[in-house]
Amino acid sequence: MNLENTTAFITGGNTGIGFGIAQALVAEGVNVAITSRSLDRAQEAADKIQKLDKSKGKIMALELDVKDFEAQKAAVAKVVKEWGKLDYFVANAGVGHFAPIQDLSVEQWQDTIDTNLTGVFYGIKASVDALKETKGFFLTISSLAGTNFFANGSAYNASKFGVTGFTQAVMLDLRQEGIRVSTIMPGSVATGFNDHKVDDSDAWKIQKEDIGEIVVGLFKLDARTLPSKIEVRPSQTPKK
Repeated sequence: MNLENTTAFITGGNTGIGFGIAQALVAEGVNVAITSRSLDRAQEAADKIQKLDKSKGKIMALELDVKDFEAQKAAVAKVVKEWGKLDYFVANAGVGHFAPIQDLSVEQWQDTIDTNLTGVFYGIKASVDALKETKGFFLTISSLAGTNFFANGSAYNASKFGVTGFTQAVMLDLRQEGIRVSTIMPGSVATGFNDHKVDDSDAWKIQKEDIGEIVVGLFKLDARTLPSKIEVRPSQTPKK
């Protein structure tokens, strides 16, 4: 399937996994809107992608806090007005607050759930009508933390377990509408998530461009077939 002249909307597309997905899709000729809570950061990322030699599609930068439902609706409407349709929605934006439950604050819990889980719910509610028109694709970026729990991860685990289950239920709700729904659950990815500084020691991890290639392959797949939950992990971990 040729992706040229289709349109995609990626929350949190200014950095990390979202940036890798945007870069891969634009190289395929997809017109891509990326969001960030800061318009400057979104525009900086958009300019960087547009300047790449492989870039064939157009790119739009949008300011968006995914915790705001009305803002998500307005952002989707802007994309549809600009490019006439929406083919792919990638719910990628996420935050991480990691602490023992004794120390985790109410504000940290709420921020994690509101961004990582409720933000995804707002995303499908904002985009479902447009995706019906194109028989499009709604993709969430969950995590292996959405099926494997760990210490200090109560808020993050709860949000990603929620995203994984939510996505599977939505997939069943929308399959007869012709909308494909899936989730990608990456393990260790070399990104700046949670203020991590990427360096050579991260070479063993999944790279953001790897996730981009997976998404391109997923969107190119014939609509009769749906990988509905994709776990991705590094092939090898460092030797101890």
